[in-house]
Amino acid sequence: MEKQAKIAVLMGSKSDLPILQGAFQVFEEFGIAYTARVMSAHRTPEIAAQFAAQAAANGIQVIICAAGMAAHLAGVIAAHTTLPVIGIPVASEPFNGLDALLATVQMPPGIPVATVTAGKAGGKNAALYAAAILALGDAELAGKLKEFRRQQTAKIAEMDAALQQELTPMAVKA
Repeated sequence: MEKQAKIAVLMGSKSDLPILQGAFQVFEEFGIAYTARVMSAHRTPEIAAQFAAQAAANGIQVIICAAGMAAHLAGVIAAHTTLPVIGIPVASEPFNGLDALLATVQMPPGIPVATVTAGKAGGKNAALYAAAILALGDAELAGKLKEFRRQQTAKIAEMDAALQQELTPMAVKA
């Protein structure tokens, strides 16, 4: 039996795909079914609006949108659904992503979009945030998130211990 996608990942252009690879890895690691599509707030506005309007009926629970430049994709999607929408600003010329960040984060009252950091870290963080939303109603997924955090903490502790071993005798250990 085929799994139903719970998360939709939308990108304004296929060139945004590298930003989203971390998100796809998170979904695979946590066993979350997702779908990915290319659509544009400006070049395919009817398709974007229709997708958003039908997303909940199609089993989608969270929508992630990655877009650069004017970056209106997340806002257009949020305007056509009450599902949670997470925006990932994508860096592009000439403003290195500042334009995308502002377009994504500066939503008018009543049409919220959660915004994560730009770039590859944004893809991973958007996926983890979407997983946290889904985990509100899924105890197994909540457990996976807690274990992920525990492992993340353990890796940092291991790195610190290794650093302490590498320091010269003159380094003062705190």
